[in-house]
Amino acid sequence: MKLKHLFYTLIVIGFGIFIVYRIAANKAKSELSNEKSGKDKPMNVSGIVVNDQNFETNLSLSGSLEANEQVEIRSEVSGIVEAIYFNEGSNVARGQVLFKVNDIELRAQLGQAKTKESLASENERRAKLLLQKEAISQEEYEIARADFKSAQAQSQLIRAQISKTAVKAPFSGKIGLRSISPGTYITPSVLVAKLVNSSKLKITFSIPEKYANQVQLNSNLSFKVAGSDESYAAKIYALEPEISLNTRTLQVRAIAENEKGKLFPGTFADVIFPLDKIKNAILIPTEAIIPIQSGKKVFVSKAGKAQEVIVETGSRTAASVLILSGLKVGDTVLTSGIMSLKTDAPVKVKIKF
Repeated sequence: MKLKHLFYTLIVIGFGIFIVYRIAANKAKSELSNEKSGKDKPMNVSGIVVNDQNFETNLSLSGSLEANEQVEIRSEVSGIVEAIYFNEGSNVARGQVLFKVNDIELRAQLGQAKTKESLASENERRAKLLLQKEAISQEEYEIARADFKSAQAQSQLIRAQISKTAVKAPFSGKIGLRSISPGTYITPSVLVAKLVNSSKLKITFSIPEKYANQVQLNSNLSFKVAGSDESYAAKIYALEPEISLNTRTLQVRAIAENEKGKLFPGTFADVIFPLDKIKNAILIPTEAIIPIQSGKKVFVSKAGKAQEVIVETGSRTAASVLILSGLKVGDTVLTSGIMSLKTDAPVKVKIKF
């Protein structure tokens, strides 16, 4: 009886072990099948077909706008301001009198100097007659003549000082805020106002030395200013004769028209300087580039599999990179899912146009 029970127990245990083994074997087979199926399943990615195109290389630089002409208006003589002939913030013409300094003392000095000049002139005339009659020596005549020339020069000096009491605009432009009033005692150190000619504006910027040989006089460029999407044109008219040792850049100056007065001196400018135009250039999206220790690489699709290609890059735009070597026209460059790709991984590419 006991032997019979032991026999049935062994049969039950053996049957249980068989069931557990079959379940484990089926699970392992299923996992292997799924792994194999997943490995063979191609990954969905996006890509582009490489085409050649013309590429214009532009250099983005920072510059500043300056008035074509600007000057600080000051008086060359000291005195009381007698009258002001301009309105703040108004346009003035070249040669226009801006303000007048009282010249009453100078005119009195001029009258005195003219009297001395007249007397010296008469003395010189008489000395010349006496010299002709040999009544005086040549030396005495030269002294009389020198006195006359000195008196004459003194009169001219005072006339020059009087002319400086009427301060005139050296060029046409817009005058700023004044710091004087009628009756103010003014000296040459007092800033009266600033005069600016902004009908044209200068744009000053610096170009890295490696691009210096591409800068030519009369070259055209464009620029923008903060707060506006409008693009303005300018033309290069002057270059520094040497590269700056401190910044390793070449300073460049261009001129732009500002007839409508939309631009203001002192504004920062975003300069777009055109460099060489490249024909038959290869451009790919920036997201296709993968930085690596030895440089940069991309993935291309060949026969349904991903292949790694080392590339050399050049200039960049906001969305594209210039490829100097590594790719050719007709290659399919992968642009999505590239970080999880490996060489020879199967891929299914959706071409973007």
